[in-house]
Amino acid sequence: MAKEYTAETFETEVLKAQGPVLVDFWASWCMPCRMQAPAVDQLAQEGYQVGKVNVDEQSSLAMRYQVRNIPTLLLFKDGQEKERLVGVQSKEDLSSLLDSYR
Repeated sequence: MAKEYTAETFETEVLKAQGPVLVDFWASWCMPCRMQAPAVDQLAQEGYQVGKVNVDEQSSLAMRYQVRNIPTLLLFKDGQEKERLVGVQSKEDLSSLLDSYR
């Protein structure tokens, strides 16, 4: 299961992480977000650094990163946003993206 990030944990677990981290901005009422969830959870099970931010509960993070549509997936490396994907993405595309930043 993918880790749930909060405003309190985001800095240490995402921005100061070693290697790439994929963050899925989502909401429980969003059907495309529900479609995206299994791929994100599978990546976590395979050992990739991935997590989720619930935009309803962590609106400050959604505003900080200007997330206007969900699902939005942001890839961070060395504390910087490197990639932004909007809409449902395949697990294979996401794993390839993560691998390209290792």
